Amino acid sequence: MSDSELEDLLQSSDDLVHKLDLQEVDDLLGELQKEQATAPLPKVKWKKRDSDGNVIRVPHSRRSQSNQASCSQKTNPPVDVPDTCSEVVFAPEAIEGFLQDLQLSLCDATGDEMEAPTPRPLVASSNWSTRKTIFSESWRAARPQLVNTAVARENVEAHMCQQCSSNSAVVRCRDCRPRPFFCAECDVSMHTRHPLHNRDGSTSGFFQPLPPTTYVLNRALFPCVRYVPVEIPEKICGCPTDSLRIKPGKSVAVITMNGRHELSMPELACSACKATWTAGVEEVLRCDYWPATLHFATIYETDVFFSFEELKMAAPGLSCQAFLKMLDQRTVRFGRTGKISGDSFLKSFFEWEAVRYEVDSLCKEEPFTCRACSPDMLAVSVDGNRKHYRFKNAARSEEQAIFNDVFIAKDEDVTRFVNHVHSTTKHVSRRGVCGGEWSAARETSQKSASKLDEEGLELAVCRHGVLLCALNMYRGEIFAYPLFLQEKLASSRPTFFCMDVACKYWPYLQKIIRSCPEFQHLLEMKPFLSVFHAKAHDFKCEIKWSGAFLEGAGLTLGEEVEQVNAFVSRIAVTTKHMSKAGRNDMLTLMAMRWNEQKMKNLATYLSRRYLKTTKALDMKTMEVESMKAELAATDGQFEDWVRDVKDWAETTTSSTTDAAASLARKIETLVVSVKRRSQRLYKDQDSNKGRARTRRKIREEKGILTAAVQQYNGMVPSTETLCFETILSEETAWPWQLPGNDSVDLRTKRRVFDGVMAERRLREEKKILLLEMNRHWRSLTVRGDSLKELISRTTMQDSQWALTVEGMKGLQSIAKQKLHRVRETMALARQCYVKVLTGAENVLQIFSDSDSDSGSDLEDLE
Repeated sequence: MSDSELEDLLQSSDDLVHKLDLQEVDDLLGELQKEQATAPLPKVKWKKRDSDGNVIRVPHSRRSQSNQASCSQKTNPPVDVPDTCSEVVFAPEAIEGFLQDLQLSLCDATGDEMEAPTPRPLVASSNWSTRKTIFSESWRAARPQLVNTAVARENVEAHMCQQCSSNSAVVRCRDCRPRPFFCAECDVSMHTRHPLHNRDGSTSGFFQPLPPTTYVLNRALFPCVRYVPVEIPEKICGCPTDSLRIKPGKSVAVITMNGRHELSMPELACSACKATWTAGVEEVLRCDYWPATLHFATIYETDVFFSFEELKMAAPGLSCQAFLKMLDQRTVRFGRTGKISGDSFLKSFFEWEAVRYEVDSLCKEEPFTCRACSPDMLAVSVDGNRKHYRFKNAARSEEQAIFNDVFIAKDEDVTRFVNHVHSTTKHVSRRGVCGGEWSAARETSQKSASKLDEEGLELAVCRHGVLLCALNMYRGEIFAYPLFLQEKLASSRPTFFCMDVACKYWPYLQKIIRSCPEFQHLLEMKPFLSVFHAKAHDFKCEIKWSGAFLEGAGLTLGEEVEQVNAFVSRIAVTTKHMSKAGRNDMLTLMAMRWNEQKMKNLATYLSRRYLKTTKALDMKTMEVESMKAELAATDGQFEDWVRDVKDWAETTTSSTTDAAASLARKIETLVVSVKRRSQRLYKDQDSNKGRARTRRKIREEKGILTAAVQQYNGMVPSTETLCFETILSEETAWPWQLPGNDSVDLRTKRRVFDGVMAERRLREEKKILLLEMNRHWRSLTVRGDSLKELISRTTMQDSQWALTVEGMKGLQSIAKQKLHRVRETMALARQCYVKVLTGAENVLQIFSDSDSDSGSDLEDLE
């Protein structure tokens, strides 16, 4: 509204006020007062309330008295002032009137409709379902605005160049944020230097993806030359720099996380002396690229390799082809063409990893060593993984593996070892002891005649899940394979050797030693049957072989290979179709990265395990004490009962006849077989057909077991009968193994035995964890000292790599970077260990006296 219009409006208002008759206004006010006086007053009742807000009830007698008093004083009723705690109660007709007045007051002065009430904001709730509903509703409410924004951002009109601010924009760059719009001149100026940016052209009335070799001129697209962004020397000869000219060289495909780019390698030429320069492999590597071949026509940005490795660790089943298909889709999305070769990519990836491995070797990295288990290892767990087979017809290539004998042993060495053992022991295939009745351990006379080449992997890990070594299986899980790994790891002096069939393997080892005395030192290890598989056997086998009852084992499960297999088995989805060398390299690479993660989190893992062990020990101690009070027994009686259970495990009595004893042994064998097949159903088979065969075998054995149980129950007294469901589902002692000459039954002794053994293992675990923390800290200190020594060196005379002066300086920089990471790890370890070991003997003193730069050794916490 203009000033003149405002003045006219004010003048008209003044004229209207002067025209009003004041007498008429007075008459109107008088009529309103008369109507208000004659109008009935609303009925009001007061309810008194106490301080808590409750209505005060008046007795009937008092009410009648008050009514009589009110009737006697009708002429001049007193006006009672309402109490502050009283509540006003309006009549229904008054409430209706008040609501109408409220609605009219909310109306516009001009009589417009009332505005819709503003919805109350949704309040967060402590209920998860309510929060999810509110969250979905907020997205649904904002969806129209989001759709409008998504559509509006594709509008190509009315954009000015955000660089020069003088010309209309014809290009939008997705990587030049926050000023993405360019005119034709600014686009050429900017993206000649940044050819890998993703651009969209707006010349066709919509945003069209542009390849890097296209530019806009007069609102039309034209081809151009773009160079690979590599470092270019300032001088290539003694002539002035003005004489240098850059020209396009050979065409090169550059592979990044945004797909494939077709660019040209830059070449320099001197117009004066005709000298030329062309970028080679060294220039490519310096610019963070990796060549597909030494005479490269394709180069990969190393970020692609890093991303593929990280995705492979997060999703081990991801194939190289799937990853490259994703890159091909990004190529098409950004307006480019061309495919990425899978064979070339995988070969380049392995060569890049090989160089990284050699650099780590120069820095004395040991990828297959556990820092908490060195120099003396407590336990080694060995088991086979039948899912890591490989088809014979998969990528038949004669190339050698890059990581040969780094993690997976050479097939020639394993074959030579197995042949030596078999020839020395006069082994007869399928009749000797180098296998067994287990389906997984059954030996074949030669390599499988099926479609498979390698039939699986035999893995060895420490108690912290760090992969140590492995070998390829060709004859089933024969006992000679774990013997090879046991001999290879004997230098680490492990105390326990864990297997899921240790009760079968150890007699085999003792027989081998009688023919091969060179393996005598292997008996220094203690056999360890994993807890999981011990429970599939009877009580006697569990007590004799299970780690839960072995002195010094702590809480070692013996199932560490199974935990690692949860990761390793997923890699087999792709390695079964790879070449022999590719399978070896991929498994070795994934094993190294797995161990890196384990070492990175080792301090946190040990600290948490120590806390859990401490809490479990306190609870188990209270449980044992309550058991003593319940049974009214002393410590000496508990020790006697523990000794009785151990003696029972060695020699048991039997009151059954020869026929019943034979039938009892058959029942034991069938129960063990059914339990073992059920537990290993998904471990041994990765196909529905194989699992169907195993289930059919379980059904057949259960039928035989049912008949055997019925026959046995007919031969023994009713007190020694068996229940079919109980022997398969519960841990129960066999009736023929129960001693009958003791006032305390075996079940009670076994309960005491389990409690006492659990308490002892927990106490051992605390000592073991303190020792492992000590070893971890010492290994970090030694690692830091070795890196310092490497930084101070000027040559690498003991290395096979002839490093130049510049290369040696680069190695020193890498060593400084690794030393920085070691110090960060030491700081984290110090924080974790001090936090959980506060109050332990000498721990605070050890860490407080250490130097933050170099660190210091922990005292022996054992």
